[in-house]
Amino acid sequence: MNKPKNQILIVDDEPDIREVLELTLGRMNLETRSASNIDEARHLLEDYKFDLCLTDMRLPDGNGIELVRHIQEKHPYLPVAVITAFGNMETAVAALKAGAFDFVSKPLDLNDLRNIVRSALRVGQSQAVRTTTGEDIEPPDSGTGVRKMLGESVAIQKVRAMIERLARGQAPVYIAGESGTGKELAARLIHELGPRADKPFVPVNCGAIPESLMESEFFGHKKGSFTGAVADKDGLFKAADGGTLFLDEVGDLPLSMQVKLLRVIQEKSVRPVGAQIEIKVDVRVLSATHKNLHDLVAQGKFRQDLYYRLNVIELMLPPLRDRVEDISLLAEALSRKLADSMGMKSPGLTQDATEALQRYAFAGNVRELENILERALTLCNGTEINAQDLQLQIDADESEAETVMGSKESLDDYLERVERATIEKALAQTQQNKTAAAKLLGISFRALRYKLEKLGIE
Repeated sequence: MNKPKNQILIVDDEPDIREVLELTLGRMNLETRSASNIDEARHLLEDYKFDLCLTDMRLPDGNGIELVRHIQEKHPYLPVAVITAFGNMETAVAALKAGAFDFVSKPLDLNDLRNIVRSALRVGQSQAVRTTTGEDIEPPDSGTGVRKMLGESVAIQKVRAMIERLARGQAPVYIAGESGTGKELAARLIHELGPRADKPFVPVNCGAIPESLMESEFFGHKKGSFTGAVADKDGLFKAADGGTLFLDEVGDLPLSMQVKLLRVIQEKSVRPVGAQIEIKVDVRVLSATHKNLHDLVAQGKFRQDLYYRLNVIELMLPPLRDRVEDISLLAEALSRKLADSMGMKSPGLTQDATEALQRYAFAGNVRELENILERALTLCNGTEINAQDLQLQIDADESEAETVMGSKESLDDYLERVERATIEKALAQTQQNKTAAAKLLGISFRALRYKLEKLGIE
């Protein structure tokens, strides 16, 4: 039995353009219906079921964005791709903000068009599966620990709904939030729930790349293009081709690199260092930083044009203090993950431990919660974690806090220092007898060995 063909709605007032689109899509084994204006398109949408709408931006009875908004309201799972005038990025960005899946510029590049159509159809198919099966947006854990956006609070439910909507499109997304709120997790979910899920997800910490190596790392280089370039190298954009590039701490990019990044995003092509020609890349860009990009723009430290290109849609992640009702669920899941990695049975949290966590401020959000629980696992009796094991009063001690703030010590470094001191004290009390030290700490020998290796304690 032949599979029914996908149905495409073409909206354009130029007969020549409609003919090109109909021929191109027909060769892709797709069926098309055409409209020359918004009114005709609305009638066709009422009468037929489509898998994709491809519309021009300039129409006789209105703007293509009006049609995008109409479809978002009446047919929210129908992907819309818009055709824009060459170089008119403002219009393209406006369409993406309105809910368009993607855009293609005139004169039409038929390869780009085919890629957009294939991606849009995959979005529609994956959405149909989730709608039919009732599947939510929490994918399998896949062996990497807590890989879900856990929680039942109103704040996190809104985030999950937004992630699901963002996964259907191709617009650049800027993920905002404090350190430790799960920005990379949100980016991974957007990737895994979208049409690029079977392609690479490439995360990069922009603040960790030396400025002198940035162009090579992002765009690649040719052999012999500079001292040390002993072979051709694909950059991060090429590594993410077909998939998603996640630019974490994008606010750390120097201005010289911001100019080059903007051009690559606009042109969808890269030129490796030492190369004579540009290479086409198909990459969705997601970005994040714990800094306030708007303030950086006002200070002249971040280009306004790049800011608007990256921040087409903003996803704000709530701090843990705004979702207190989720702390118990998160603590249980993180404890199971940590205990498994340490080779021990997961201890439960006592009522007083849970209540202590719910009263705590969590400046470091979920990451700090994980660090606190990791330390508590080394101090607990092996069967349960109580409030004393959490050592929250030690963390909140004013003199310690002043020391941390004064030295500009990071939260992770501070927690590691406390943990190291606790273990070293136990080893000293037992004359370096690790078995006895583990017993004194109330943990298994295997758990202590894990900690010693992690902290580099001989």
